[in-house]
Amino acid sequence: MNDELTTRYEQAVTALGEVDLASPTAAVTSLTQARDAVQSALDEAMAQAVTREGASLRQVAALAGIAPNSVSPRLARSASLAAYSQDGRVDAQGITLARADHQQDAPMRFVRRTSKGEQS
Repeated sequence: MNDELTTRYEQAVTALGEVDLASPTAAVTSLTQARDAVQSALDEAMAQAVTREGASLRQVAALAGIAPNSVSPRLARSASLAAYSQDGRVDAQGITLARADHQQDAPMRFVRRTSKGEQS
């Protein structure tokens, strides 16, 4: 897991652990805070699935059980893709740039070239 995803996950777990069940009113307040922390972790996980694993917006939406058109604004709220957002959404160009930037951070791989006469 990435540091940002780990941090958001830990915040969600902490928030769930702090839910106050002493009264229904207190439970609503603390469960709302826990829900927000879980949503934040989910947004980050979706952003990393799109950039690091190459998942499509439709795939991520299906995995999260949400409408595909709601993924783009969620990605814009993530730490991984916030810099690539425009008008509160991440478009295909932003995702392409983010993927390219992520690949630059990855170790280089050797790719054997073949001469014009060779066939693979």
